[in-house]
Amino acid sequence: MKRIPITKDLSFSQIIYGMWRLAEADDTSPAHVQAKIEACLEQGITTMDQADIYGGYEAEEVMGNALKVAPHLKDQIEVVTKCDILIPAGRYAGVSGKFYDTSRAHIVASVDHSLRLLNIDRIDTLLIHRPDPFMDHHETGDALDEVVASGKVRTVGVSNFKLRDWTLLQSAMKNQLVTNQIELSLSAHQGFTNGDVAYLQERGVPIMAWSPLGGGSLMTGKGPVQDAMAKVASKNGVDNGAVAVAWLLAHPANIMSVMGTNNLDRIGKLSDALKVKMDRETWFALYTAALGQEVP
Repeated sequence: MKRIPITKDLSFSQIIYGMWRLAEADDTSPAHVQAKIEACLEQGITTMDQADIYGGYEAEEVMGNALKVAPHLKDQIEVVTKCDILIPAGRYAGVSGKFYDTSRAHIVASVDHSLRLLNIDRIDTLLIHRPDPFMDHHETGDALDEVVASGKVRTVGVSNFKLRDWTLLQSAMKNQLVTNQIELSLSAHQGFTNGDVAYLQERGVPIMAWSPLGGGSLMTGKGPVQDAMAKVASKNGVDNGAVAVAWLLAHPANIMSVMGTNNLDRIGKLSDALKVKMDRETWFALYTAALGQEVP
């Protein structure tokens, strides 16, 4: 498994296990969650992606319960989590509706909640989950610098930020933002031409791609993209999902693919993407199918 450098002393596995559905599984027992993490580790997948809001603010605790009974796993994984989205659920059941909170008070409190629920001493990377149109970038930037200085958070980044959102927040920070988690896939490929990827690639900032299977549509749907993927899958002895992920991993921008599934057998095959031979011609054949026309 290729490692993607985040800082001089921190790297992530190029395939990341996304835990946004962890609390929705039929079996959320510590033993079963431990089995999922161990299935990842067997393939070299060491990075776990969380968020406070996942599972109605329950997914972090589901993971933390597993780490409580299997503490040896803590030294084998990197933990990414996110904050700033509030919905009327869990500990925020009293709020009137969905909104974003990038205030210092909320960020500091969210970090403490995540550490407690995940049963860890430090978050490897904390992400601001969504751009906040009401953000005071000085307050937010200071808060992110503060949680790093406290030792509770190792690095900070963002999710779903556009260039203007990134530069605004970064302008008020001492620490460098280390990643942007954005939607990228054969069904959501606009990031390759709208500047999202180019901006980060130019600065050597690794990208985390969420929904690399297009919400499952690349696996279950029918059409030119699926047909093109099936040809590549057949040649490499894998399924369409592995091809979709390999298409992202092949890009020179150091894209990490965040894979979410509760199926233990499926987790065991996440690294099948590494079996796919993805040369430039194959990459463009898939891209052309996704565009629905020849490249300009």
